[in-house]
Amino acid sequence: MTEADALTALLDCEVHRTGDFARLDTSRRRRTGVPEVVFAQSKSPEQTLRLLAELRERDPASPALATRCPDAVLETAPSRFTGVPVHVDHLARTVAVGHLPAARGTVAVLTAGTTDLPAAREVLATLAVLGAGADLVDDVGVAGLGRLLAQLPRVRDADCVIVVAGMDGALPSVVTGLVRAPVIGVPTSVGYGVAAGGLAAAVSMLSSCAPGLTVVNIDNGFGAASHAAKIVAAVHGRGAER
Repeated sequence: MTEADALTALLDCEVHRTGDFARLDTSRRRRTGVPEVVFAQSKSPEQTLRLLAELRERDPASPALATRCPDAVLETAPSRFTGVPVHVDHLARTVAVGHLPAARGTVAVLTAGTTDLPAAREVLATLAVLGAGADLVDDVGVAGLGRLLAQLPRVRDADCVIVVAGMDGALPSVVTGLVRAPVIGVPTSVGYGVAAGGLAAAVSMLSSCAPGLTVVNIDNGFGAASHAAKIVAAVHGRGAER
């Protein structure tokens, strides 16, 4: 065995060359619990569709997911994949190809406002692919705190909470001070002027004094969902992972 072979075996990493533009890590789901996902932004529609097809071929037991998809991918994906379900979310800009796994556990997904829904829907699409249950609690921002308090029993029942908020990004800190479950904050690029495309919300969340809050990058619903799915897997056991 060569040194390269030994390192590959140690890392449990299977790489498959796709055209002249990608090297797919098709063992990532087995190794980490989160599969390789196609980030479609800046890729051509044909590259994204080809990568989705390759992921399906190499790991047919798992749905293949693409995020940040342009209209051309959203519109043509259903006709490119026959014989399997194709889940398209135009608001989230996601495409998932294949049967979704049975959901386990619950992740409460909160939005501060309606304009935070695109990132929240990316969260939901990713959780579905990863087999984590989700409960969307929308439009419960701190400008009307009673809206959140009315939904608090639902939120407290969850294994994990994802809070999606733009503008001042205050909602995750409030939620973290009210629940026992781990909370993940997703700052969004929503807000006027000094909101600076989500920077103000991100800084606010990162500056939080509420212990137990984790923060991902601006608009990164996929990253938040991946982290939450790992929490759900830890809570409910890892038997479904291969």
